[in-house]
Amino acid sequence: MFSGIVEEPAKVVATTSKDGNVELTVNSTFADELKVDQSVAHNGVCLTVTSVNPADKTYTVTAVEETLRRSNLGLLGVGDKVNLERSMMMNGRLDGHIVQGHVDCTARCTARKELDGSVEFTFEYTPDPEMERRGYFTVEKGSVTVNGVSLTVCNSQRGSFGVAIIPYTLEHTNFSDIKVGTVVNLEFDIIGKYVARIAELG
Repeated sequence: MFSGIVEEPAKVVATTSKDGNVELTVNSTFADELKVDQSVAHNGVCLTVTSVNPADKTYTVTAVEETLRRSNLGLLGVGDKVNLERSMMMNGRLDGHIVQGHVDCTARCTARKELDGSVEFTFEYTPDPEMERRGYFTVEKGSVTVNGVSLTVCNSQRGSFGVAIIPYTLEHTNFSDIKVGTVVNLEFDIIGKYVARIAELG
């Protein structure tokens, strides 16, 4: 489980395609603290560490075909930045919201507006009626995870929503690279999914 508080935007240093999967090698400041089998969220996708090279501060994870279909990890190339978060410690504060690391779908940035003290982004995704019945949507002032970042929703519409990014978040995540047309990962709020499921069951 994660909180949506990104630890760092790290660079992808290698990608390898194999049997429909993609191996990503990432250069991270905390690579030497990782162990094989640990979980790390990459742009909000929970992946298992398969190897670690402490000498050059890199580690490798594997994204399977299902993950590539639902996320933007297959679009990553060498030099791209990916948001990282290690799994949450249960004795710590929940500064974001409950994030599973299970990306639901991708969205595309349709607007980026510079404001006084923040940057407003608009994202659009393809609404699916069946998924909506299961709680896969946003609500005004609710939580959503975008590329692994816990954010508050504004201007919630069917198939679109906005978020306002403060300068600190812009500097310390890959939101600094997001522009109109950029594809991002979405994870809708798990609480909303449970509420929708309970309502569905009557």
